[in-house]
Amino acid sequence: MSVTREAVAVPGGASATPGASRFGRVGLAVVVLLCGLTMFAGFLNKDRCTGPEFDQWGRSAPDYEERNKAEVCYSDVQHLWIGRDVDRHVFPYVHGSINSKGVLVGGVVEYPVLTGLLIWAGAIFAHTDAAFLLFSALLMAPFGLAAGYLLGKLSRWRALVWAIGPPMVLYAFHNWDLPVVFCAVAAVYVVHRGWGKRERPLVQRAVVASVLLGIGFAFKIYPAIFVLPLCLYVLTGGPGGRDLPRGRSWDWAGAVKVALASVVTVVLINLPFAVVGLEGWKASFAFQGLRRVDITTNSIWFWAMRPFMADDDMQSLVSVLSPVGILASFALACWIGWRRYQAEGTYPWVPVSAAMLCGFLLLHKVHSPQYTLWLVPMFVLLRVHWGWIASYFVADLAMGIGIFRWYYAIEFAQPSGIYDGFSAQAVVIGVWGRAALLVALFLVFLRSEVTFRDGRVARSRETLPAER
Repeated sequence: MSVTREAVAVPGGASATPGASRFGRVGLAVVVLLCGLTMFAGFLNKDRCTGPEFDQWGRSAPDYEERNKAEVCYSDVQHLWIGRDVDRHVFPYVHGSINSKGVLVGGVVEYPVLTGLLIWAGAIFAHTDAAFLLFSALLMAPFGLAAGYLLGKLSRWRALVWAIGPPMVLYAFHNWDLPVVFCAVAAVYVVHRGWGKRERPLVQRAVVASVLLGIGFAFKIYPAIFVLPLCLYVLTGGPGGRDLPRGRSWDWAGAVKVALASVVTVVLINLPFAVVGLEGWKASFAFQGLRRVDITTNSIWFWAMRPFMADDDMQSLVSVLSPVGILASFALACWIGWRRYQAEGTYPWVPVSAAMLCGFLLLHKVHSPQYTLWLVPMFVLLRVHWGWIASYFVADLAMGIGIFRWYYAIEFAQPSGIYDGFSAQAVVIGVWGRAALLVALFLVFLRSEVTFRDGRVARSRETLPAER
């Protein structure tokens, strides 16, 4: 028996040829190596803002605030060395709170607890913001490499979109996002490839994936939104319903197990912090709830409403419209996914997850530049046209570079109007370009096929003799 050169159709819509299946260890090594080199370039980009001198608090000098905007080397990692007791090596949340002015004190940071621990760990041996940036990068880099490795295992050379894309240079060490992206990618990998050599039931794989998504929630919240489509995938029995219990049309027990796995994971991770320091633990969530829509949030709400209404009215309206809009986008994505399931027999949980992420990024009141890292794996895992990827990267570059040049112009009394230079224009392109593309990608993702083979199909193909 021989394998022909034609592409072989597989569940989920992906196709593969024998040549593609021989991506192998060399291909993975190339992807991981290039990912490492790109992250190193990203570190060097941020490191331009450090030193050469340091003040009594370990803050880079001279002219740190001017350089980080003018030279576009700002990072939240370096910036938060001061102001959250990171420089004092205070263990996060335990003794902290949020004061009447909405300022975090006593070691609280505005992130979920695992990111707080990561921040604290990166500062243990640091006495300057430069050392903190370096140690934090060393802690996060393995997660970026591991995400590249798993994406390579799933989607072969397409993983280069993650490994060498511009977002990796701009944002790998802008904030603490690489660990959470790894959790999301690992969840997809576990569902479709499992672990070890033994084939495992779908429910078992999905439960482990749900645990990973729960861990992701404890880093940066967003992976939790993928639990719902994963539950629907298990409820309907996976590819073609082949994993349904015998004689049943739905796997309710499996779906409930998947949901509970994520909930229990989140509770177990957060419970020790809530017990030991309830006020500090609550403060991180309160800070995000109180955050106002302003020039730093980069969302469509500020740009769409600011010219037409008073600030207090805008804040009140966004506090309602943003969550309602996000939940509506989630419901719409799941419903369209269900219609696709009825037509094709497999619930498209990865496409639905990608669409839900688009809805979140579009409608949340905050759209920080580094959130692009959340979206990039979806460009790898789903078969979307390269034009969409290139367009998004261009809009993101306009935002990622333009926003800091614009901040520089505003803060240091340079011409900052829309007709005064390209920085303000680039921000407008970035905000509305990303918004338009997220609307389009919401629909494009829901129609897309995955770029990887299901584990059972992948293993069966590996047993086929090579073409003679």
